[in-house]
Amino acid sequence: MRIGNTLAAILLLASTANAGAQDVATFYKNQRITMIVGYGPGGGYDIYARTLARHIGKYIPGTPNLIVQNMPGAASLRAANFLYNVAPKDGTVIGTFARNMPLLGLVKTNQNVQFDPQRFTWLGSSSSYANDAYVLIARKDATVKTIADLRDRKHAPLVLASTAEGGSGDVVPVVLRDLLELNLKTVVGYTDSSQINLAIERKEVDGRMVGYTAVKAAKPAWLAPDSPMHVLLAFGRADRFPEISDIPTARELARNDRDRSLIEVFELPYTLSRPFTAPPGVPADRAKALQQAFLAVHKDPQYLEDTGKLGLDVSPIGGEEVLRLIGKIAATPPDLMQAVNKYIAEGG
Repeated sequence: MRIGNTLAAILLLASTANAGAQDVATFYKNQRITMIVGYGPGGGYDIYARTLARHIGKYIPGTPNLIVQNMPGAASLRAANFLYNVAPKDGTVIGTFARNMPLLGLVKTNQNVQFDPQRFTWLGSSSSYANDAYVLIARKDATVKTIADLRDRKHAPLVLASTAEGGSGDVVPVVLRDLLELNLKTVVGYTDSSQINLAIERKEVDGRMVGYTAVKAAKPAWLAPDSPMHVLLAFGRADRFPEISDIPTARELARNDRDRSLIEVFELPYTLSRPFTAPPGVPADRAKALQQAFLAVHKDPQYLEDTGKLGLDVSPIGGEEVLRLIGKIAATPPDLMQAVNKYIAEGG
C-alpha cells in the first residue's frame, strides 16, 4: 500500500512538473521577449545584450523571438526604474543596466532611484570580470602621461568623459581622485559610448573609464602597439589583468588599508559586470526557465564563437550568485557605507 502511495505521489509530481514546463512553453510559443538596454547602441552593454539576444531564445521553452530596445538615460537608471516599475511582470521583458545600479539602490543617496535591487528577478551576469578590467584609458598626447603625472598637481587634470552623473564612468574617477590622489576631472552628459569615443578622437577630452573587453569589441585599434591611446590603471580586479600585466591595479595604489577596503566595496559590482534581470514578480516557472536559459546559452558553441570574435569576457554567474553579491554589498560595515554614500553623492 505504501509503495502504491509513493508511486502515485511520484507520478503526480512528474505530471505537475511536465504541466508546468508545458505551460511555460505554451506561453512563450509565438511570443516575443523585449530586451531593454540601458545605454545607446554600440557600447559594451549593448554588444553583450545583442549577442545574447541572438542565441538565448532557443533555450527558452517555446523558443520565443527576442528584440533589443535601447533605453538610454541617467547612466541606465532610467532603464532600471522602467524594468522595476513599468515593464510587464509576465516574463516578456528582460533587460540590462549598469553594474553599479544595485549599489546605488542600496545606498539610497539618489532620490531618482526607484527600485530595490534585492527584489529584481535576476537572471545572472554574463561576466564576473574573471577576464576583464575596468580601465582608465587616455590619449598618449595628453599632458598627463603616467600615474606619477596624475599625482603631480603641477599638471592640469586628465579630463575624462562620461554618460551621466551617477554612472561608473563618473563615480569611479571620484574614488580614484580621493583615494589614490589622482588629478582627474570628468565631463558628463554624453549620450553613449559612441559619442564618448568620438569626443576622445576629436580631442575634446583626454580619455575615459571603460571595460577593457568593450574596447576590444568596439575600438580594437585603441589597443594596438601604434595606437594613440594607452591604459594607465585597472579597476575592478584583485590582481593585474594578464593582457596588460604592466598596468597597476587600484588596490596596489591605495595609500592604506581603509582606502583599499573602500576600493574593494566599489569593485564588488564588477563581479556582476554584465547583469541581466527581469522585473520583480515574474511567475516562478517562467523565472526559472529564463534563469536556466541564461546559464545554458553561455555554453552554446555559436554564442561562444560570436563572443570570442568580439573579444568579450564570458565568465557567467547565475541569479542566485548575483543576489549573494548584492547581499554582500548590503552587509558593508556602516562606517565604510557612510564613505560609499559620500562618494556616490559627489559622483552624482
